[in-house]
Amino acid sequence: MSPLAPPPSDRKLTWGLAVAQLINWGPLFAVFPVFVGPMERELGWSRATLNGAMTAALLAGGLAAIPAGRWVDRHGGRALLSGAAWIGGALVALWAACDNLALFYLVWIGIGICHAGALSDPAYAVIVASAREPRRVVTFMTFVTGFSTSVFLPFASVLVDRFGWRGALLVLAGIQLVPGAMTWWALRGTRGGLQGQPSGDGTPLRAAMRTRAFWALALCFCAQSFMSTGLAFHLMPLLQERGLSETAVLLAIALYGPCQVGARAVLFLFGRRADIRLIGRIATLALPAALVVLALAGNRLWLVLGYTVLWGVANGLITIVRASGVAEILGPRGFGQVSGALTTAAMLPRTAAPLVLALLWQAGGGYGPVAWLLAAVGVLAALGFFVAARPQREKE
Repeated sequence: MSPLAPPPSDRKLTWGLAVAQLINWGPLFAVFPVFVGPMERELGWSRATLNGAMTAALLAGGLAAIPAGRWVDRHGGRALLSGAAWIGGALVALWAACDNLALFYLVWIGIGICHAGALSDPAYAVIVASAREPRRVVTFMTFVTGFSTSVFLPFASVLVDRFGWRGALLVLAGIQLVPGAMTWWALRGTRGGLQGQPSGDGTPLRAAMRTRAFWALALCFCAQSFMSTGLAFHLMPLLQERGLSETAVLLAIALYGPCQVGARAVLFLFGRRADIRLIGRIATLALPAALVVLALAGNRLWLVLGYTVLWGVANGLITIVRASGVAEILGPRGFGQVSGALTTAAMLPRTAAPLVLALLWQAGGGYGPVAWLLAAVGVLAALGFFVAARPQREKE
């Protein structure tokens, strides 16, 4: 970064990061399920073995989140976001050449590390440090990013049908040049939140970890990650077990994205007038409410759709709270490393959720207890946020 470069406008920051995140989430994350079947057929690896690579990636990304956040705080995000996008593209190209299971796992561990440098957390840290209206930039970015799965899943499927899974990956690897270039262009002139400041005896992360609010937010986001990941893997078989038709199940799942994006759009329109603590309280209360609806819905489609609406709106709002709420409650100083620590804390619940729910399904002889367990976890998420959002009357 040139020291003479002026900081970018919020418009430039918004569009550069929004487009980059929309694309990054595709090849580096969302398309993975499209390639499981073709790889299973060609290479003979089991589905569980293939999905284990994604688990390894999530673990690697969680471990890398704090160092990545510290880098953004001290050096800005331009080099990290661009470099991680380009390296991620190179790894996707190497994925196309995989015939060896160990290499496949190494590739995905590398992609997981790129998650920590290219996806949401470092982008949020750049916005908090550089934007004039951080909440509006975060809201618009997440609004655009919400379409990533809807765009890239069908696109990747078309590519696989036309070029085979290896050829499709090479196309996706080439597309990764775009987000790297977008962030290199958009982030010129941005600075890290701690750039040029002495490190002192402590760090912002240590200071945050001495507060009640940090641990309450960690509880909230750990619980929310457990629920979201668990449902991503188990919602379809849960609904099928209840006797809903395939069309009804797909309708319920398809409704989630528009509800999530719609909630972000409404929040964007309110802009600075919205109280982020109130938004967080509403969103976290909606999590257990949605799961109680799911638990009681049985095979009644209208109740299942009610669950989807509540769940989509809640998660759409929590994405905004994850950035703007943390910055407001814990302060913007050292946001990169503090946010990275919250991501690391959520790593184990996120990766354990699919297995825990599978074991619960096995022990219970069905999915009957699952929605109630997740509703209880949702209550923990709400309690955590309510504690964190309480005004601090004294310095902790």
